[in-house]
Amino acid sequence: MFRTFILTMIAVLLGSWLLPGVYVDSHWWNVIVVAVVISLLNAVVRPLLIFLTIPATIITLGLFIFVINAATILLADYLLDGFRVDSFWWALLFSLILSLITSIAGKAERRRREQL
Repeated sequence: MFRTFILTMIAVLLGSWLLPGVYVDSHWWNVIVVAVVISLLNAVVRPLLIFLTIPATIITLGLFIFVINAATILLADYLLDGFRVDSFWWALLFSLILSLITSIAGKAERRRREQL
């Protein structure tokens, strides 16, 4: 859980650095708060949204999950003052960066556990 939080913090920093449509205040406190809120939304709201949109997810062969991820990022933008995402498309790109970082780190973690 702690590793996921650290990875979320890294993704927030990387996403705000790479994407001009994503802005996080430069204070570390804001990065921590954004990571906490995104982690909580991913743990609570995202599963509920996925459950409620099962038909759309099935019809789009799972691609609607990307819309749910972007909506979660936009919800974090709405809830926080120190975090801004300019549009749905920037939120979608930001969620892809977040997913990419966590999946790469998850694969590395699984390889490390297999070697032990």
